[in-house]
Amino acid sequence: MDVVLPCLDEAGALPGVLAGLPPGYRAIVVDNGSADGSPEVAASLGAKVVHEPRRGYGAAVHAGLEAATADIVCFADADGSLDLADLPRLVAAVEGGADLAVGRRVPTGPGVWPWHARAGNVVLALLLRNRGLPVRDIAPLRAADRLALLRLGVADRAFGYPLELLIKAQRAGWRVREFDVRYGERAKGTKSKVSGSVRGTLRAVRDFGRVLAR
Repeated sequence: MDVVLPCLDEAGALPGVLAGLPPGYRAIVVDNGSADGSPEVAASLGAKVVHEPRRGYGAAVHAGLEAATADIVCFADADGSLDLADLPRLVAAVEGGADLAVGRRVPTGPGVWPWHARAGNVVLALLLRNRGLPVRDIAPLRAADRLALLRLGVADRAFGYPLELLIKAQRAGWRVREFDVRYGERAKGTKSKVSGSVRGTLRAVRDFGRVLAR
């Protein structure tokens, strides 16, 4: 299995993240303009490194998807907050007939998920459920068939990518399964581009709004 890991200044997290990959899973680290040596760290640890000069979460995700070769591709953050040992459950769901398997973050302790980011997620998840998609998170950890995902044609190249993915999956009649996944603290020395600040969350909300308005 291939695991796409969008990366922007995650050098401090990568050793732990890559060490946590389940056996048989290959890391594709998509560097999105890091200034801290992240691509060199990833390469030294055996990961395939892809460089995506266009800034944006969606741009990095899509570059990784295009670089992947496995039938089923997984996606995860590269900040150490997610336990990649949860990936085989999602992959098993896709192998068992789901079109998309996604993770619902369950914080492992207090303060892990800032209130402003959590509140925004609740609103978005409610909007998705109103559209007929039974999810409670916007899929920070996910697995899907590579070719089917390419055909789905997710176009957003910023923070709106995961939301557009879920909306298009619902419109296409995809079978989506959601699983609780552990959500812990980020690795020291790294900072979330979304939940790390109110400003970052507002930028993400802006991108989400653009997707919802389409």
